[in-house]
Amino acid sequence: MVDAASRQRDVVTLSHHKLSVEEAVAAVTAPCCGAVSLFIGVTRDSFEARRVVRLEYEAYESMAITEMRKVCAAMRHQWPAVEYIAVAHRLGVVPVEEASVVIAVSSPHRRDSLDAVSYCIDSLKATVPIWKKEVYDTDEYSWRENKECTWAEKQEKHECGTNVRDSEDAVDTSS
Repeated sequence: MVDAASRQRDVVTLSHHKLSVEEAVAAVTAPCCGAVSLFIGVTRDSFEARRVVRLEYEAYESMAITEMRKVCAAMRHQWPAVEYIAVAHRLGVVPVEEASVVIAVSSPHRRDSLDAVSYCIDSLKATVPIWKKEVYDTDEYSWRENKECTWAEKQEKHECGTNVRDSEDAVDTSS
C-alpha cells in the first residue's frame, strides 16, 4: 500500500484498454475521506432511433492529458476539500455497455465530491480534444460533437443564399 505522502493526488489516463472502475476507486480512497463519488460513462445501444454497435474514440493525446490536468486543477480551486481525483478516458473501440470514461473523486464530505464529479465530466466534454465516432448496425457512422464543446469553432456557412449553422450534434458520413 502506498502511503498518503507519496501518493499521486491526480491520476489522469488515456487508455486503449478496458477501463477499471475498481482501480479508479482505489486511486481515490483514503482514510481522511468519507466520500468517494463516481461517474461512469458507458456506450449505449441507441441514439436518435439508430442502433449503435460501438463507439470509436480518437484524441490529440498530449493535449488531452494537459487539458484533463487543467480540469483537475480547476476542481481543486473550486472545491479545496477534494483530496484525490482519478480520470480515465478510453480511446479506440468501445463496445456497447463498456465504459468510455471513469471519474472518481474523494473528499471528507459528499457534497464536494459529488459537485466536483459533475463539474469534471461537463468540463471534459467541453474542453478536452477527444473525438467520438458512433458506428451503427448498418455500418454507417457519425462523428459526434459534444454540445458542451467550447474549443471547436462553430462557423456559419452560406448555402443557397441562407445562413446555415454547423450541426452541434453530428456530421453524418453515411452514403
